[in-house]
Amino acid sequence: MSEITTPIKNQPEETYFLSEILGIKILMLGKKVGKLTDLIIKENGPLPVVVGLLIGRPFGESAVVQWEQVRSFDARSVQIEVDNLDACPKEPDEDAILLRDHILDKKALDLDGREIEVVYDIRLVCRNHKLYVTDVDLSRYGLLRRMGLKGLANAIYRLAESIQEQTISWTYIKPLPSRMGRFKGDVQLNVFKEALADMHPVDVADILEELDHEQRMKLFEELEPEHASDTLEEIDPNVQRDLVASMAPEKAAQLIDEMTPGQAADVLAALPAEDAKDIIALLDEENRQKIPPILEEHGEDILNLATEEFIKFPPDITVEEVQDRYREASKGKDVVIYLYIVDEKDHLLGVVDIKELLQAEDKTLMKDIMNENIITLDADCPLKEALETFTRYNFRALPVTTDDHHILGVVTYRDMVGLKHRFVD
Repeated sequence: MSEITTPIKNQPEETYFLSEILGIKILMLGKKVGKLTDLIIKENGPLPVVVGLLIGRPFGESAVVQWEQVRSFDARSVQIEVDNLDACPKEPDEDAILLRDHILDKKALDLDGREIEVVYDIRLVCRNHKLYVTDVDLSRYGLLRRMGLKGLANAIYRLAESIQEQTISWTYIKPLPSRMGRFKGDVQLNVFKEALADMHPVDVADILEELDHEQRMKLFEELEPEHASDTLEEIDPNVQRDLVASMAPEKAAQLIDEMTPGQAADVLAALPAEDAKDIIALLDEENRQKIPPILEEHGEDILNLATEEFIKFPPDITVEEVQDRYREASKGKDVVIYLYIVDEKDHLLGVVDIKELLQAEDKTLMKDIMNENIITLDADCPLKEALETFTRYNFRALPVTTDDHHILGVVTYRDMVGLKHRFVD
């Protein structure tokens, strides 16, 4: 009886790593006819797409099957629909790009051709009947997974998910040669100014951490101030120190003024005290008042951690109007996932999650979708109590209000977690 598998077009989006699918069995009419030895890709869009499979067969034979002949694909097997496997090409075309043969184990080079790391693995996503290459994995986690030690890797990195995800999007890989042959070159990063603007700060931070000082500064200086500020927050403290120490104090102050007080304190805490003091003197007045108490580890005032850069709207505006104005309203804001509904005197009436906004009907009023059961922090709330509130309700930000519900600012969970070791026994 033939094995029944689900057609790709009916499958949800799935993620695979090349190391985990190489060697899986190839089925034809439910019978094993070989194993997957490589994937053939084509770079004809933002992400390469798999256009063929190289199949290893008994007695050393091989066969190339087009992606259109794949009936189903999962982490254990591939079902193909081919009239005669013997009639398929034995080898890929000369200009074909093979993931295992041409990309895996190649060095990833920076802009000047210097080695960053080795491509230990490759991430793929199956979406809408197509299999895309999305990232190259340069992490030690990828190496352990590649060696078949995924269980050990998970045990080592269980508490550090960021280490597991040290991948670089294929979007930032320089196009490969048009005629590959048996390509033995290296993988070149292609991170230019126009690409940087589209990259998430976390991804930019990952790349910066791998570069030497000269390259790091060159790349960092290409970022717009707001993007540079967001990226600086994500960078390892040692690299933060290297970057900030190499900037003029005025430039560093400009970037730090873009952050919340808690995030700014984290960055400044990585610097020598005198350097931090010089930068603080150049900050705007609000930050000059809030940040020193946090750094001195006795900033028990919750308002020192609160930001006034949040989004607020009146209650009688429609969802459609808010959606039209959201992009502009969110510029420069520290909290963008919650919309705070206030009256003309800034009394807090309710909160709308951005997901609720996107799901609501256009003509609905904000007051009709807002959550009126609001969890808030008092202006005199101790930091330990604030952290417990965050932990209990699992919010990513909480407003600080007076007794008559006037909103004074918003505290982010990230800032509380980043500083809890300083204030909470």
